[in-house]
Amino acid sequence: MSVDIGGRLRFIRARQKLSQRELAKRAGVTNSTISLIESNQMNPSVGALKRILDGIPMGLAEFFALEPESRRKIFYRAEELTEVGKKPISYRQVGDNLFGRSLQILKERYEPGSDTGRVHLVHDGEEGGIVIAGKLEVTVEDERRILNPGDAYYFESRRPHRFRCVGGKPCEVISACTPPTF
Repeated sequence: MSVDIGGRLRFIRARQKLSQRELAKRAGVTNSTISLIESNQMNPSVGALKRILDGIPMGLAEFFALEPESRRKIFYRAEELTEVGKKPISYRQVGDNLFGRSLQILKERYEPGSDTGRVHLVHDGEEGGIVIAGKLEVTVEDERRILNPGDAYYFESRRPHRFRCVGGKPCEVISACTPPTF
C-alpha cells in the first residue's frame, strides 16, 4: 500500500491554515524541505515527519489514520474560497481540500506596495497567472516585467521568483500552480 505523504501533509497544513513557511518555522526545518515533501520529491524519515507534525501539532498515528473526504466538490461560490494567505496579500484557494490533487488555483489580491518578500520564492513545479486588475511586477531570476490587466506569466517554479504590487491600486491575479504549494 502506498501512502501519499506529501499530499496528506499539504491537506493537513491547509486545513490548519498554515503556510509552508509558518510550518517550517514551527518545525525548525527549511521552507524548501516542506515544499519537497509536499511535492513528493523528498520522503522524510519518521523522525523528520514527527518533528514537522509537532509543528501542527499532530501525532504520527493521527496523521496516518486521517482519511480525506472521498467525494470531491466541483463548484465553489466566491465566499467558499479558502483563504491561505495573510495580509497584505490574500490567496483565496479553490477548494479547502487539495489532498491528492495536483493543481492549485488561487485568486490573489496584493495591496499597493505589498510583495512576496525580499527572499525569492523557489519550489518545484510550474505556475502561471493572469492579471485581472492593477499592476503586478513579476521577477523571475534576472528578468523583471510589470504586467497590466490581461497580461500573463508562466514559468518553472524552481526558478527564483517574486511578485510585487506596483502603483496605487490593489492588484488581482488568477493563478494556478502544480503541484499545490500553499
